[in-house]
Amino acid sequence: MTKIENLDDILKSEDVNGSIIELDNFIGELCGYGDDFSKLTDPQKLFYLNQNLEREINNGGFNQYFCNSSGDNAHETILSLKAIGAGKTAEILQKAIDQFPKKFVPKDRDERTEIVEQIEDTANEVWEELDERFFEYEDDLNTLNIEYVKKYKDFF
Repeated sequence: MTKIENLDDILKSEDVNGSIIELDNFIGELCGYGDDFSKLTDPQKLFYLNQNLEREINNGGFNQYFCNSSGDNAHETILSLKAIGAGKTAEILQKAIDQFPKKFVPKDRDERTEIVEQIEDTANEVWEELDERFFEYEDDLNTLNIEYVKKYKDFF
């Protein structure tokens, strides 16, 4: 298991956003930016899934999230959000997932993109509303993620 060397310094920093970015970059490089999750501990994977969601929503909303590789792990991300105590964000993601037929997001990106193209006329309206709800940050994702890392720091 590869661990981040200056973890204690990162966790002591008052720049929580900077700490999140540093951790995210380290974990991203470790797993080839999602290409090989086997190189991550379960807590590292959970952290990475949460950051993938936030990164995609901030860059292009739920439509982008589902069309990019981050959407491969939509269902697992519900669990990762709940694991850090981000229940409201998990509910938002679930409502976004609910726009898919049978409320199921395929892991295969090509299949998923094809479905998004079929449903986006109606789904985009819902997703845009959910984007706005996400941006309200009812759950303080940065703080929740940092607290999670502190709790499981032996795995980072």
